Amino acid sequence: MNPLLEVKNLKKYFKTGGGMLHAVDNVSFTLDEGKTLGVVGESGCGKSTLGRTVLHLLEPTDGQIFFQGKDITNPSRKELRQLRENMQIIFQDPFSSLDPRKTVSEAIMEPLIVRGGMSKADMQAKTRELMDTVGLAARLEHSYPHELDGGRRQRIGIACALALEPKFIVCDEPVSALDVSIQAQVINLMLDLQEQRGLSYMFVTHDLSVVKYISDDILVMYLGQVVEKAPADELFSNTLHPYSKALLSAIPVPKYPNNAQRILLKGEITSPINPKPGCRFAARCRYATEACSKPQTLVECSPGHFIACCRYKEIQEHKEDNENA
Repeated sequence: MNPLLEVKNLKKYFKTGGGMLHAVDNVSFTLDEGKTLGVVGESGCGKSTLGRTVLHLLEPTDGQIFFQGKDITNPSRKELRQLRENMQIIFQDPFSSLDPRKTVSEAIMEPLIVRGGMSKADMQAKTRELMDTVGLAARLEHSYPHELDGGRRQRIGIACALALEPKFIVCDEPVSALDVSIQAQVINLMLDLQEQRGLSYMFVTHDLSVVKYISDDILVMYLGQVVEKAPADELFSNTLHPYSKALLSAIPVPKYPNNAQRILLKGEITSPINPKPGCRFAARCRYATEACSKPQTLVECSPGHFIACCRYKEIQEHKEDNENA
């Protein structure tokens, strides 16, 4: 059975005054139907650029993208229009992503109007159905975005993404701008929709507590590259890459006393413009040696668990020695 989405060696570079910025560099992954792939990392690591490049909101510099087994790396305008029905996005900021001049019903109806093929009555009925699906009261259909709170605005964004009944949705930090209580409501809504409609998500976030809850598999990105890739439970129970360990140590623990050891990263961040070969995390890694200056590739250290670190075995042995001491 072929995966719904397959990405091979994807690259997205931007030309700058100082050289080429490697925003996404040689990223590969697969996503099965009805599953969620979490993409995590610091701000600027390339996770949002990855999602937008997969959707062709940004055109790839190199690599291949397959959707339902078909190569969609360089689609024609007609093919791209068809892809838009199956591949959608939920943006991070629910206010700036909505047209302030359109009411709730007009915003949700817009994708249906652009696609065409439906009568006005059918589009209105579909819009009301979508509002009900995402939990928007019918009385809000003539409201404008500025009259609503962040949670309701994000529900509009979800309804817009669902309008054309896609199979795959990129969720670009969809709850980061919301209050914690509203975050839980929106995430539970997305999980319900996934179960009901068989949706596949790429869930981009910097919130590791959220990504553990919603994801089947997780990619950890650092300066445009994947440094670790594993099933969600495996990543949290057996974290291997030093960068992943530092990320996980930063998760707030609501318990007193909190004896968790926080890993503080030191050193200069490597420039993503014309980066040298080798591990881009080496300048901040306490385990780095001369071997880290050589190109690092993802290797499978256990079934489904991949890591781009030439020293992970030594690091793991060192950790076990300390635990047994």
